Amino acid sequence: MSEHLGDKLSRLRRLSDLTQEELAEKSGVSVDVVRKLEQRRKGSARLPTLHALAGGLGVELTTLLGDPPGVPSTGEADPPQLAAVRRAIHPLMFAPPQESDGADVLTPSLLRAEIADAWTMYHSAEFPQLLNLLPGILADARVTAAQEHHEGQAALGKAFQLAGHLSIRLGKLDLALAALERAIAAAERSGDPLLVPMICNSLAWAYQRSNRLDDAKRIALYAADGMERDGLTDNASGLRVWGGLTMSAATSYARLDDYDDADRMMRAAEEAAGRLATMPPTEGDGRLLSVFSKSSVRIERVRLAVQHERPEEALRLAKGMRLSKDTPASWRTWLLLDVARAHTDLGDAEGAVKALESLRRVAPTWMRHHTLAVAIVSDLMALRNRPPGLRSIAEFLGVTNQRR
Repeated sequence: MSEHLGDKLSRLRRLSDLTQEELAEKSGVSVDVVRKLEQRRKGSARLPTLHALAGGLGVELTTLLGDPPGVPSTGEADPPQLAAVRRAIHPLMFAPPQESDGADVLTPSLLRAEIADAWTMYHSAEFPQLLNLLPGILADARVTAAQEHHEGQAALGKAFQLAGHLSIRLGKLDLALAALERAIAAAERSGDPLLVPMICNSLAWAYQRSNRLDDAKRIALYAADGMERDGLTDNASGLRVWGGLTMSAATSYARLDDYDDADRMMRAAEEAAGRLATMPPTEGDGRLLSVFSKSSVRIERVRLAVQHERPEEALRLAKGMRLSKDTPASWRTWLLLDVARAHTDLGDAEGAVKALESLRRVAPTWMRHHTLAVAIVSDLMALRNRPPGLRSIAEFLGVTNQRR
């Protein structure tokens, strides 16, 4: 079991030579919240609160939250699979030319299919398998990009973008930024007008995870405004990319405690998703475009409502929601976790367990990759009267009763 959030908060506070009252003042967070977290009376906190605490401690958010389950920070060298991904992103410098191994150059269409399949694995949380495959995908993309300039560079950009996303999920933010920097460079060489703004959305996410919220907001707005200026939102592909950027900017506004602007942008995204439904389908493989639809917009609105302690609004938004068939498991996971969190906040433990049981059925792998699932179950396990089904979920996640 990884270190409890309250224990980590207490340890980091003492290392910073701060009292609970001093941390509360520096963070702009109630001292009661700090105490409850450190006493394990709360197993989690809202993202704005966690960002504020990380700022008060002078650390990155990932330092406070820790790595995702299965990626422990032991101080030891990277496992071989991650080291191979690092080498694929950062090739050996000042090295003699490598002799060809005789491998065939993939056609751009075959390479795109390979990368699209890899993105499907990512959205299914098949991270160990993807770690093994990604170095080969990057190698294929580099070879093809050298032979088939524009289409090959576009594929190389998507491969690096995928490497960036996987690195973020594994808590390796510096590696993620390096991969996304290379993705942008390849995208600029590709001539694909949608690829740079797509990768800007990924950069915004990386900045959000690094608590660089102003930077995240600026890059998402800059890319979205540029798409409108260049007339790139008149078709389904362009509108999907623009919608993803708009939702990303809304998330940054919300985490900066500007819920009104966040809500305004989410409503604009919702209107765009309505227009998208009337357009001809996206050309090509939609798996290589931003995730954007009526379903994704509503899921994000539920998430923002939960993070801003509006559980009734979150449940109202989620009620009766029908997800489109192309909604990835990763997004379904967020929705069910947020519904569980909202029920927990309202004192409805049975409702929370029902949402968690649904999540276990539809996306068990993703459930195990989310620290939020562990936090919710830890809070529920601290209750005097535990609802039926909770113990089974706790055992599935490896959560024990941590109440003292």
